[in-house]
Order: sequence, then C-alpha cells, then structure tokens
Amino acid sequence: MMTNNQKLINWVNEWAQLCQPDKIHWCDGSEAEYKSLLDGMVAKGAAVKLNDSKRPNSYYFQSDPSDVARVENRTFICTTNKDDAGPNYNWIAPDEMKNTLRKLYNGCMKGRTLYVIPFSMGPLGSKISKIGVQITDSPYVVANMKIMTRMGKAVLDTLGNGDFIPCVHSVGFPLQPGQKDPSWPCAPIEQKYISHFPETREIWSYGSGYGGNALLGKKCLALRIASYMAKTEGWLAEHMLILGITNPKGVKKYFAAAFPSACGKTNLAMLIPTIPGWKVETVGDDIAWMKFGEDGRLYAINPESGFFGVAPYTSMQTNPNAMLSLKGNSIFTNTALTPDGDIWWEGIGYDAPEGTITWTNEKFDPASGKPAAHPNARFTTPASQCPVIDSAWEDPRGVPISAFLFGGRRPTTIPLVYEAFDWNHGTFIGSVIGSEVTAAAIGLKAGVRRDPFAMLPFTGYNMADYFRHWINIGKNAPDKSALPRIYCVNWFRKDENGKWLWPGYGDNIRVLKWIFERCEGTGKAVKTEIGYLPSTDSIDISGLEDKNINLSLLLSVNKEEWKQEIDLIREHYAQFGNRLPDELADQLNELGKRLY
Repeated sequence: MMTNNQKLINWVNEWAQLCQPDKIHWCDGSEAEYKSLLDGMVAKGAAVKLNDSKRPNSYYFQSDPSDVARVENRTFICTTNKDDAGPNYNWIAPDEMKNTLRKLYNGCMKGRTLYVIPFSMGPLGSKISKIGVQITDSPYVVANMKIMTRMGKAVLDTLGNGDFIPCVHSVGFPLQPGQKDPSWPCAPIEQKYISHFPETREIWSYGSGYGGNALLGKKCLALRIASYMAKTEGWLAEHMLILGITNPKGVKKYFAAAFPSACGKTNLAMLIPTIPGWKVETVGDDIAWMKFGEDGRLYAINPESGFFGVAPYTSMQTNPNAMLSLKGNSIFTNTALTPDGDIWWEGIGYDAPEGTITWTNEKFDPASGKPAAHPNARFTTPASQCPVIDSAWEDPRGVPISAFLFGGRRPTTIPLVYEAFDWNHGTFIGSVIGSEVTAAAIGLKAGVRRDPFAMLPFTGYNMADYFRHWINIGKNAPDKSALPRIYCVNWFRKDENGKWLWPGYGDNIRVLKWIFERCEGTGKAVKTEIGYLPSTDSIDISGLEDKNINLSLLLSVNKEEWKQEIDLIREHYAQFGNRLPDELADQLNELGKRLY
C-alpha cells in the first residue's frame, strides 16, 4: 500500500470485492514495473518484443478484430436529466446504467490482477492539472497509461488525502480455473459500455481493451469529464493541439487549434516550416486544458505525457517529427509486423518486406487488397521523444495562448484563412466547423458533417450548453483585450477540376505567419462579410512560384456558396432547439444580413 488516503483505499477495496480479482497491484510507475508487465505479456503470447536494434524497448500488439477503435454507439453520458446530455450523445439514466454495469462487473476480474493506476493529467502540482485513479484488469492498459500520463507513486504523494476522479475499467473476460487467456481479451460488442457520470465525475468502462475506451485518462477524463468540470469551474478543456511559433527575431507565441479527424492535426502540431527563420515546436498534439492566469491571459497545458497517434500514412514525408518520436520506447497496436522484428503500415514510405504479418496475424499479400495495418492502427510514444517538443511543455503554469484556429476539410466555400470579428463571432465559427463528405462515405449523406469545435464525440454534456460556456468565457474574461484571437483555416480548398489549391504540410507556416503578424498588430487584412481575410500580398508565398498559387481564389468569398452555407447552418442549429444561445442565432442572422 502506497497511500494513507482512506477514501481511495475504501474505493479500491469496494471494487475488488465486486470484481473478485485474484490479487491487487498498486502501480508505482517505475521502469522496472513497466518492463515486467510488458515482458509478462510477451511470455504469455499477448505481445511481441520488437527488435532492439531496430526499435529498442518497443512492443507490438494485435487486438481482437471486434475491438479496434472508439465505439461511439456504446459510449454514454449518464446525467440525471436527459436534456443535459444533449442530442449529440447516447443517454441512459445514472442509476439504470450503474445497475446494468454492476451485474457485469460482478466477478469480472476472476483469474486476473486488479491494477490500481494513480495518474495525473498534466504536470504534477500544476493548478491546471487533475488527478485520477483507474482500476483495470489489463496490463496493456497499465503500460499505455505509463506513457500517456504521469503515473505512479509520485502521483499518490501529490494527492495526499485529496479528492481524485475515480475511473473503473475491465476487459470483461473473467477466467475460469485452468482456462487459457486469449491474447486480446474483451467482451462482445453488445456488452461494451464506456459510461460517463459527469455529475459525480466518474467513468465506468467495460468490455473493451482498446485506446480511448480503456485508457480512461484520454478522451473519457481529459475531455468528457473535464469539459463538464471546466463548465462548472470556469475554464476550458478542449480537443486542441498546442504549438509554439517563433519568428526570425526570436519572438514566440502559442496557438491552439481544433480540427476534426483526418484534417492534419498532428502534422500541424509538429510542422516543419518552409520559410527560413521560422520555428514551430510542439506542446501537445491532441488536448489542451486552459485557465486564466494572473495577467488575464489564457494559459494552456497538455494534460497528456505521450502521443497516441494513428500510424497509417505517417511517414518521413508527411510527418518526420512523429516518425523520429517513434524511434524506441513505444507501443504499437494493429500495425503490421516485419520478419526482422519491426513494424510497418500503409503510407510509411517504403514497401512491406517479404514475409510481413498483417494485424490479423496472416501473411501479407499486397494483391489481396486487404491492408497489412488496420486503418486505425496506433502508436503510443513518450512526448519527450519528439525532436521539436517545446521547452515549456511541462511548465506547470502552462503557456499563454495568442490565437485559436478552427478548421475542417472543405473543398469549396471556406477560404484558406480568415479572422473572426470578435469572441462571439469566433465562437460561432467554432460551432459550425465541419468536413464535407461524399455520398460514398458509409452511413452519411453527402454534405457537410458538422463537428463543432472538433468536440462532438467528446463533450460531456449538451453541445448547446458547451457553446454557452464558450460565450461565458468571453463575457467573464478578466481582461477581454487579452483573449486569444480566433481564426478559421482550410488547407483543403480545391479548384473546379478537383485539384488542391494549397500545398499544405510545411507550407501551412505561411498561414501561421499571417496569424502571428495579426496577433502582433502588423498583418494586413481586408474586412469581408465573413470576417477579416488576408490581403493577397500579406500571405508569404516566396519559394512557391513554381506551384502557381491562386491566392485570389483561395482568399475569395463566394456569396452564393455562403448563402447555401447559411441554410446548412440553420439545419445544424435546429437540433439544439431553444438551448442554442441567442448570441449564436444573432451571429447567423448578422451573417445573412451582410451577405444579402
């Protein structure tokens, strides 16, 4: 026992009594413990130790094919009042959900070890950080939580007798005496539950061993529960990367940016600038927690200590800094495995060696049409290994945010970049962000799939109330002049022939440079119906002469397309009924007046 916190001890004992594990292990977070757990899984056939000369101290896992990603249809927000969960979530009343789950948890850890994981989201001792404790019967989860959070004895020492966020997890696969444990134990899909109780700040997860369903510090705590806590306590918990950007004079600013999936978030967080003299460094690639500092500015921390990234199509061409972060001390899940003991995935930049094994443990046949790596295959790696990690990434005070960026995949309508008129207008922009989908997308009709603030699957309460919280942050800011400026960006604009208009990747520094200059008060802009757009001579395109960049089209406002956009936004807003803040309805009406 590493704690005198009686509330924590009682809580662990109550769950142990219900789950009936063979033994209890309090995690100390040491390297020896980490290695022992992983080597134990290798010995059981649940993991493969990769070739130390290729990928030192790294391990490979294949999940059960039924357990490969977040399961949104099995993710629940359990509030007393159904409307408080909102239209964006599955809802079950807290008492009903707990009754269902207690029956499943009864005896669920037989034949297994119950691990107690004390973890801190954010640097230990930061006023922005929070402490959680997760119990789990999965050593895979313990190993990943070791990378993704500050975990172990130091957390218990910091916690003392204080309160913690209780997180319960089981793979839902009890073992009978003599029964062989599968390499990836999990429950059938209909028995998977990822349940959040915002009002009591609890997370109960059952049946899945994968990613955000099982690493409860990640989306469950860092976004769903934290967003509810942020609303009640007056701060922000956001699905945002944080980057530091330094100009040639050595002046540094920090930006936070929210993008729906498949919009280049990690690439932007680790961007390699194509303009000489500019530097970008990474504070975080996924989540930002922000509170007002004594100077009235918003300060952000990355609550995580690792990257849990999508592997396929990450390469030395698309994101060299991510690839260099994976050089060792990493966990790979559902990638392919090469015969010389390394990993491989589609888009890595070279062909799979002969004899490569797929994520389903079959010999890879490129002619079969089946991918070698699952499209959602993941790497877990320490953030400290990133070659461009920011020197202040673990500063307990956080870093001051000068600008927020929102963006999605929009081939038409949305310009390369524009600036909001003010905070409420910026909140409006965030509330309507989305990506265009084609009719071929499974289960989705063609049009714009809205993902407000890139938080649709991650807000722990009604999305309309989340919009209200953003408006209140602006209204109650200690110094309104110190609030971050807000921008919309769109790297994905196409011409009438379907060709990309903007090169993207490292050239996105050219847009960041304009935003930087706007925050300094030097960047030139033109006021339009939708916001402040760069003048065509204020985006630095030096060195892109051979690419025939059409800035006048990239920075154009097509009024007819925007009138159609207004109709789509009205449809989007309708789902929130009378909970939609009047301020956002007013923003939409004002946009309409400017366009007509």
